[in-house]
Amino acid sequence: MDVPEYDLPEASIAQTPVEPRDSARLLDARLFDVGHPEASLVDRVVSELPWLVEPGDVVVVNNTKVLPARLRLRKVGGGAAEVLLLTPDPADSRSWSALVRPGRRLPPGCVLGVDVGDGGAPDKIVALVEVGERLDGGLRQVRLLDEAESVLARCGEMALPPYIKAALEDPERYQTVYADVPRSVAAPTAGLHLTRSVLDGLASRGADLRTVDLAVGLGTFRPVKVDRAEDHEMHSESYEVPESTWEACLAARRDGRRVVAVGTTTVRALESAGATGRLRGQSSLFIRPGFEWSVTDVLLTNFHQPRSTLLLLLEAFVGPSWRHMYAEALRRGYRFLSFGDAMIASRLMMPRR
Repeated sequence: MDVPEYDLPEASIAQTPVEPRDSARLLDARLFDVGHPEASLVDRVVSELPWLVEPGDVVVVNNTKVLPARLRLRKVGGGAAEVLLLTPDPADSRSWSALVRPGRRLPPGCVLGVDVGDGGAPDKIVALVEVGERLDGGLRQVRLLDEAESVLARCGEMALPPYIKAALEDPERYQTVYADVPRSVAAPTAGLHLTRSVLDGLASRGADLRTVDLAVGLGTFRPVKVDRAEDHEMHSESYEVPESTWEACLAARRDGRRVVAVGTTTVRALESAGATGRLRGQSSLFIRPGFEWSVTDVLLTNFHQPRSTLLLLLEAFVGPSWRHMYAEALRRGYRFLSFGDAMIASRLMMPRR
């Protein structure tokens, strides 16, 4: 299976979020017709979302909260260093897997901290992190020398995707308005567009609003580097689907109502539960063309990077028509990636009502 690619102009990559959140553009592809690609793609804005759902639809969001996981530190007696915390050890909250730079100059046992003096003198460094052994995939084991909450509060920053070059003036713009559980490295970006007004509108429309929790990890940004998609090693993420959410989704499926997922991370949580029968755990589910869907009917999502697992998920959802959708979105000036605009689509071969 080929890895999906397309030409993404740098000028189409959004560098800052729009204000207000729900003024982001929304490409309505629910009734896409490959025979009439331009006419069947409707330009909307996210504030119109409540009118695009049906009474009784179950609308599911990922309520994970982004950690300020990037630590800019100094080596005791040495130069600058950076640690990007990724995943805590379930048995030890101070032990994490991380990306460490410059990795070759930071051997196991190296201590990093914040400089409260000038020039990194040992007596002016407040030690915060001890670098540990090398792990697979270029990662390192690190140990925090204080509780994680204290370390992150002292020097943590949001780790924006590498394609965003502009500084983020307000860190809350990289959080959803319903963010609750702090354990992600990256934001569930489709949810960044939703406002309290949109959520209230969905409820007034008769939608059943539910949550899942999936910890968005570094793998979100990693491109597929192999030639065949099936040779890609999928990253693992922690997820939890509350029993009430799962029961609401099952009831909707039984009654012929729709499950509307806000974002690919919500999809991964729901479909992981569907594939395994487990409502919580670690998931390395790789959704690509040929995947057997069991939960999701409608997807609200941002526009994704070429050669990404998210684009493979989209192709599994709508088929090769994504190429027409993306080409038309670029032609119409939609903004792409994390701070960009969004699209809403129905699942391939889903019966229309």
